Amino acid sequence: MYAVIVTGGKQYRVSQGDKLRVEKLDADEGASIELDQVLMVVDGDDVKIGTPLLDGSKVTAEVRAHGRGKKVEIIKFNRRKHHMKRQGHRQAYTELEITGISA
Repeated sequence: MYAVIVTGGKQYRVSQGDKLRVEKLDADEGASIELDQVLMVVDGDDVKIGTPLLDGSKVTAEVRAHGRGKKVEIIKFNRRKHHMKRQGHRQAYTELEITGISA
């Protein structure tokens, strides 16, 4: 059984026991959260597709950790102009463990 959910503007295919990193959510570590933006639920041959979301479906997950990803370096460089600009970015994330899917 798996589901396709939307969080942080991205879509994820999840099943029970999966661990995934999503955009930072406002929840404490160890807290249980419900993700109610479910696009599709598949259970064997039974496929339920929302238009665009499934009503009454939810995915429960437990917040494992918060963190920041690897540094991405942005360099803007113009040759022969004495111009170089460096910038770095680390995206914040929340690590979730999927505990259940209800359709």
